[in-house]
Amino acid sequence: MNLPDPMENLVRSMLKELGEDPGRDGLERTPARVASAMRSFTAGYDMDPAQILNDAMFDVDYDEMVLVRDIDFYSLCEHHMVPFFGRVHVGYIPNGKIVGLSKIPRVIEMFARRLQVQERLTMQVASTLEQVLEPKGVGVVIEAKHLCMMMRGVAKQNSYAITSSLRGEFEEDSKTRAEFMGLLRQNRDAFA
Repeated sequence: MNLPDPMENLVRSMLKELGEDPGRDGLERTPARVASAMRSFTAGYDMDPAQILNDAMFDVDYDEMVLVRDIDFYSLCEHHMVPFFGRVHVGYIPNGKIVGLSKIPRVIEMFARRLQVQERLTMQVASTLEQVLEPKGVGVVIEAKHLCMMMRGVAKQNSYAITSSLRGEFEEDSKTRAEFMGLLRQNRDAFA
């Protein structure tokens, strides 16, 4: 016998508080759908960055910048539990180790699938790569639109936020920082 998800009762109560009838056609299965969606949106709490990265670490004699940019992400703002979304750009300078390129978006996804603020998300991605890879430097830039700013309150439709976390050579060496930022400014359609 399957026990109902306790979150379903909370959603049912919320619908009532909003003046809705949770039993009406169209809302009858909404509590189950919302509970399932929220569990998916916050699945990052059950993930471990070491497990994501450690099986894809390789010893390589390469010491130039590695950049993965335009990594799409979706997250939930911890203040209003509404989405914010955008792109993440990650660069690092290896120090004898590289990580499989697909693992970088997986780390981003893990942290994005939690209740978040953009600033913390930026730092968590940079810190994790810095701790696990021990690179000469790492840089993370996130550009995101926040529905809490677009749908409520100030209601500014064209605004977006940019955050960065620069570590090691990305912070200390102005040439490295300029190269990283320059690569981010390149035309996004240049590769297509």
